[in-house]
Amino acid sequence: MENILDDLQEENKFGQQERHGCVTAWLILMIVANIISAISYFFLGDAIVALLPSQPPLIMLLAIGFLAIINVVFAVMLFQWKKIGFYGFVVTSILAFGLNIFMGIGMSQSLPGLLGFVLLYAIFQIKNKAGKSAWENLS
Repeated sequence: MENILDDLQEENKFGQQERHGCVTAWLILMIVANIISAISYFFLGDAIVALLPSQPPLIMLLAIGFLAIINVVFAVMLFQWKKIGFYGFVVTSILAFGLNIFMGIGMSQSLPGLLGFVLLYAIFQIKNKAGKSAWENLS
């Protein structure tokens, strides 16, 4: 009987792995934030360029907007327990860092963007009710 209960705690009633609520909330926040970022860069790009001291080309902001859309795809992959979604975030974070530096945004303002995937990794270490972290469930 205990073995059955342990198995049920590992997977939900639909046969799927469960993640901690904080992990789910973080993934939802990432999706919403990246959608808002993409919309901002695509539709408010001229206004954003005007605010930046270096006046970068609009194409640079559109590239960052495109990275935000890709991040939505990576977040969905993480919802589907695919580890490639995490590695995708690492790559897009590094690319966005490079674009920010190239556009003249200072190092102090660009570096926090690299901490995003570190925070994501830390959140994926939170264990579910069965004592298994979301990171362990990724394939």
